[in-house]
Amino acid sequence: MSHTLDQAVAVAGYYPALANSVLRNAIRDESITAHFVHAETTFDDREVRRHMTVLVVTETRLIRVHMDDGSGHSAEGAHEASATVETALLTGISNMAMTHVVHHPENFRDGDSPSELVLAVGWGVHSRVELEPATCGDENCEADHGYTGGITGDDTLVRVSAIADGVETVRALEDFAATLQRVIGPRG
Repeated sequence: MSHTLDQAVAVAGYYPALANSVLRNAIRDESITAHFVHAETTFDDREVRRHMTVLVVTETRLIRVHMDDGSGHSAEGAHEASATVETALLTGISNMAMTHVVHHPENFRDGDSPSELVLAVGWGVHSRVELEPATCGDENCEADHGYTGGITGDDTLVRVSAIADGVETVRALEDFAATLQRVIGPRG
């Protein structure tokens, strides 16, 4: 594993020993072309939760490691963290989208970073099925019309903002995305 990836995980500060162990097992002996590390904290009505997403491009694969905080399943409710590894062959990436959000676009100049950046990568690792009861449109009809729904690809999505994450993080995601776009490039 590269020294710069080790450093980025250490700076993120989210269980670096666990994260690096999981990453080493996922990457194995491949060389790293690019990486991006994003740690974030979310708040809900009961607790504060930390998350970390690490994206790594190797010679042949895109690896995504996502780590979450959680409450233990034991009777004591001990604290735990989970790490999920998803891998896609670069040749299996079906699409990539970058959304650039610019606050006060009238002041934007070439070379400025966007205020927010969202990277979505479609790779077919997960799909989500959403079903709902089908109807015929007659409000009084009581017949069973079965179900209707759809299957949606569950893309990898990373969102960063200059306000929350810093301009350096936005630029790091831009650089990572440029490398990913180059390696998945046109296929022919």
